[in-house]
Amino acid sequence: MAVFDDIQRYDEEIACTSMDEAYLMHVQEPVLIRGIGNLTVFGLSSRFQSEFPSALVSRVAPEEFEETMARINSVLKKSLPMNAKWLFCGCMCCCCTLGCSLWPVICLSKRTQHSLNKLLDWENNHLYNKIGLHWRLNKQRVDTSSITEYVLLVEFIPKIPIYKPD
Repeated sequence: MAVFDDIQRYDEEIACTSMDEAYLMHVQEPVLIRGIGNLTVFGLSSRFQSEFPSALVSRVAPEEFEETMARINSVLKKSLPMNAKWLFCGCMCCCCTLGCSLWPVICLSKRTQHSLNKLLDWENNHLYNKIGLHWRLNKQRVDTSSITEYVLLVEFIPKIPIYKPD
């Protein structure tokens, strides 16, 4: 005697696997935007590349992209020079304070990262998630060394097909 529940579960597993494979095949590689500033503090560059990437041509208007990059670069322009000054002072006093003088720099760096993440969340909620994009700040290793840097990733949100029963 056949157990029909097992057959139904097996068919559902096959359908889910093929759906997952189709879902993964349509996801594009994220667009990587690297820092190009002349000052880097704890992996965070003082400026990000604002050239419009060719992978976003049919996704977002160049003006919107440039405005987003201008907002990101303005946050960095305001905060990183102060971080660099504190880093210099912290390094000068590091031996006397047993490294405690570097804590303000670490806190300021985390605050800058938090500000950037808040800005990217706002941008995602107001524009980019609606058009199938998601921006995020990501820590990544530099290819040629063991140094890590922060980069901007613009990820493509795939559209999930909705199946309606006939």
